[in-house]
Amino acid sequence: MEARNKKIEDWFGMIKQGQIVLPRFQRHEAWRPGQVVALLENVLRDPPLPIGALLTLEVGDNELFHSRPIVGAPEPQSKPLLHLLDGQQRMTALWRSLTGDYEGLTIFVSLDPAKQGEADAEADSEPGVDAPLIEAVKRWDRKGVMQPVWANDPVETLERGLIPVTLLRPGADGEALLDAWETAVGDSALLTAKVIKRIAALRQRVAKYDVPFLSLNATTGRDTALNVFIRMNTSATPLKDFDIVVAQLESATGDSLHDMVEELTDAVPMARNYGDVEDTILSVAALLMGKPPLKKTYLDRSYGEEFKSVWPRLKHGFKHGIDFLQREALFNDRSLPSDVAVYLTCALWADVPEHAFDTGGNARTTIRKALWRACYTDRYGKTSATRAYADYRVLSTIVAGKDAGSCELFDETFYPLPAVEELVLAGWPGRKDRLPRAILATGLRRGGLDFADGASISATNFHSRELHHLFPVGVLSGDRQDERVNRGLNCALITWTTNRKVGAQTPSDYIRRRAEAAHLGEDAVRQRLESHLIPYDALVGDDYDAFLLARAERVHADMTALCKGHSPA
Repeated sequence: MEARNKKIEDWFGMIKQGQIVLPRFQRHEAWRPGQVVALLENVLRDPPLPIGALLTLEVGDNELFHSRPIVGAPEPQSKPLLHLLDGQQRMTALWRSLTGDYEGLTIFVSLDPAKQGEADAEADSEPGVDAPLIEAVKRWDRKGVMQPVWANDPVETLERGLIPVTLLRPGADGEALLDAWETAVGDSALLTAKVIKRIAALRQRVAKYDVPFLSLNATTGRDTALNVFIRMNTSATPLKDFDIVVAQLESATGDSLHDMVEELTDAVPMARNYGDVEDTILSVAALLMGKPPLKKTYLDRSYGEEFKSVWPRLKHGFKHGIDFLQREALFNDRSLPSDVAVYLTCALWADVPEHAFDTGGNARTTIRKALWRACYTDRYGKTSATRAYADYRVLSTIVAGKDAGSCELFDETFYPLPAVEELVLAGWPGRKDRLPRAILATGLRRGGLDFADGASISATNFHSRELHHLFPVGVLSGDRQDERVNRGLNCALITWTTNRKVGAQTPSDYIRRRAEAAHLGEDAVRQRLESHLIPYDALVGDDYDAFLLARAERVHADMTALCKGHSPA
């Protein structure tokens, strides 16, 4: 085995010529946008951060394994030189992002100093470090025009302080893209010498970034190569550094944080439903102190000194905030669209009086509006803690009944609600993805009655239910990995036994049989479906596309009401 380095520019040349491919036994591309963004930020940072070593296998006279090209790369026209055994996700992310190959996703580099400042504060960046901010924008088609429309216009993107990451692609192809972009924005006063210099510097960072790799030579046997691949792909263990923060906090307060957590969860047992309650407590406490929920805040001596003083407010906020989340059908971390929703909601409830009437009603409206906009907009994608802190300062004043000015979370220009077409394209809520989970919760908020026993959804029976394909996999493509099958609007949360009885029947078949079995007829089943925002007539029509659109319109109507602070009837 030999250890070497190769620059991204050289890797791209090999990929383009079909000289490096993937053994076919490798799993398919699995990274989500956030991971792609993090990778690019490591590469563009100055000084750069490592992205890990790759593992390759030299191809001798014959390929040891059947192979395929990296996603988006040209098909090899001759025998390749290398098989990429480990590092597929990293190399695929680099190739697809820098060539603009992601469908439904456009990646930009921010040139906006204000956004950069937010990101630096969030990451607690070291002085002298240049860490460009990457933004991944989801795209969707509406009547032949890709949305959001501004992302199609080079001038408007530049006005927003963004440039396409494809301009940084190394080699002649990247230079051609840059020339075309400069022509498109040539009349804009924003195309300054400073911007051109910045792009040139970033292009240089990408092209010259060294990616280390270990290379197995061509004499390596098939079994040996496969064994090395398995070992390399199962040894990584995610690290969690927050225990250090907890230990330092307990030292600063002189009390046991674990005892305080136990006191809180005894009073509010449902708080445990939302993941790591210790993390949530630290975040809520920071907001109540008027500080951003960041590690830098927790490590500051003043945080420990103030922690006990906000503890009574924090407990009050958890009691009413968790109850509010339950009533809004956000029962646990499996259904939660955004982690910010929990700590922002609890912090906002902290100062609402116990038995307030008009004040409490106004607070509930404001908090509902904030909660659902946190779930449906991308306000809390990047720099979420800093943005939550900024919004909390305004929202807490509004909740107190005072004039606080505008809240960025409510800004429709920069944080618009998703259109009907975007709801149609939302993926499966079983994944930790904001929009599909928001859709699921919006349906459950209507009651989420089980199709068979008619029981309403609750925190206690949530885990006895399963995510069910309304149009079963077997009725559609038959492929469980098919993105079109795994849509959030094709999903309902029902009991295990009900799910098993559906099988591979068309909706009209299993709904008819359910109506007959219920002894209550069509009206009862219709009511149970409507409690998930499932349009009965569209479902039994067995037209998948028509059903998705009809349900999207139902969800969109409730979403709009919730994001105005109303409770849909």
